[in-house]
Parts: sequence; C-alpha cells; structure tokens
Amino acid sequence: MLDTELRVVKRRAGQLAAPDALRGNSRSLVLQSRAMNVPSNLHLGTSAFTAAGWPGSFYPAGMKPAEFLSYYAQHFDTVEIDTTFYRIPSPAMVRGWYAKTPKNFLFAAKVFREITHDKALADCDPTFRKFLSAMDILGEKLGPLLFQFGYFNKQAFPSLDDFLARLVPFLKQAPRGYRFAVEIRNRNWLVPKFADALRERGVALALTDQVWMPRPSEWFARFDPVTADFTYLRWLGDYRGIEKQSKTWDKVVVDRRRSLAEWAKLCVPLVRRGVIVFAYANNHYEGHAPATLARFLELWPRAQQGAEKSL
Repeated sequence: MLDTELRVVKRRAGQLAAPDALRGNSRSLVLQSRAMNVPSNLHLGTSAFTAAGWPGSFYPAGMKPAEFLSYYAQHFDTVEIDTTFYRIPSPAMVRGWYAKTPKNFLFAAKVFREITHDKALADCDPTFRKFLSAMDILGEKLGPLLFQFGYFNKQAFPSLDDFLARLVPFLKQAPRGYRFAVEIRNRNWLVPKFADALRERGVALALTDQVWMPRPSEWFARFDPVTADFTYLRWLGDYRGIEKQSKTWDKVVVDRRRSLAEWAKLCVPLVRRGVIVFAYANNHYEGHAPATLARFLELWPRAQQGAEKSL
C-alpha cells in the first residue's frame, strides 16, 4: 500500500494535494516530502505537537496522547517545543521526548520565560544553566534554542542600544556549542546594527511572519538577516484575528498561500548556499499548522523552478 501511495504522489509531483487532504491521512505529507526531494538542510515542523482539534484531523481518532509525539515524528523531522517557555522540563520528560523520536529528529525549544520575560536576561545565570542542563539530555537531537522576547516598551529598554547593552554581554558569556536564535517584536529594531551583533556571536535572527512584522521580502530588502550558519523561520500569523474565527485548530481558516510562496522563494537560495533552515508553523497562521506545512510543500517545487529560471 505504501509503495502504491508513493507512486501516486510521484505522478502528481509539482501538483500536491490541497492542505485539507491532510485531514485523516497525515502520512501523505511525509510521502510528498520524499517525492519532492526536500533538501536535507530544510527542516519543517510545527510549534508544539499537540493542539485542540488535532485528534481526528492530524492524529488518528482514538490515538492516546502518549503516542502523539512518536506519530508526529513519522511525518516531520523537527518540532518547536512550547512547554519549555512555561517551565523547565524534568529530566524524565526530556528523556521521554528523546525515546519517542528517531535518531535524525531535532527539537527546537523556547527558552524559559523567566529568562526572556521576567528578568530580560538580567541576573538569570543559574536559571539559564539549569535550563541548558535539561535540554542537554536531548544530545544529538537538540536543535536551536529560541530566545523569544516580547515587545519592549520605553520603560523596559528606551532604545535598541539599551537592549544590546544587555543582550551582547549575555551572549558573550553563554556556553558555546549551542544553536541560539533571538526573536524580537520591536519592528524598528530590525536594522543592520542588531543583525551584526548577532552575527558576531553566530546567533540566528528569528524571521517571523506576524501581522505587525515585515513582509517576507522586506526582511531581505533591509539587510542580510541570515546571521549564523542556520536561520529560524516562524509562521505566526494574527493571533487575535484568527481566534475570532476559530479556536479549534483542525482546518485552514485563513489562506496565506501568497506569503508562503514568498517564503518558499526566499528559502531556495538559502538552502542552496548551505544555510540550514528551520521553519515552524503555528496554528494561528492559517488555522491548522500541519496543513500549512503541506501547503508549503505544495509551493516548494514551483519556487525551485522559479529560481532555476532566474539563473
């Protein structure tokens, strides 16, 4: 049966199934990925691997929650862990993640919010070390660690220079051997000075597709936003806007095909020059994160063809 499905997918190369076809048959996504020869340095996943509405749409009806991650890892090679933002996971929890995933699987994780939000990098070294110790249990499966900062008002940091005065010393003292990414939500701080500060430490600038942030092409029009040997994409969308339409994440309710086509077009030259791309879809982007990835895969061959024509 698997070989038959794969032959069908190959015949449809370049014209993949619509994202809604993912519902109830998630295995088709990994088959499409293989058929399209997605580069090994392009890692696609979702923000968290559980959500209201996924059982019965992404996960087979009746599947036990304890089986979710193992099933997820059959279809994606990475996931962005959200729970680490709210608490430092126990060693047993992290060992469980490791045990339920194959050897080539990679975990990205948000840094604990006490570090990024409560203390904004000040006087948090013991907590940060504890966080890293927990994540070290993942070993070779540990991917990027994301410093997700909220919007900083003038009382927190009057200017970008004030923020850099806190961020740069922290990064200089941070242990080597980790992939760190930094996300900020102050649009006016997205300038060459900020990118250069990250580049000096080999830290990635997280590129977000969010309602108040730059459009995909704008990220690259201003300066080179690739500040490390990898880059980190987050398709976040409009949280408030989409929650007016749905809070059950089982189907696409907002069509962002045009934006995803832009991201696919931008990713092609990155992967070709050897940059490792980690891209994560949030349910708030279109309504159903797995379907967003299916849509991206649908657009990927066209982006590759467009890049070849421009050579």
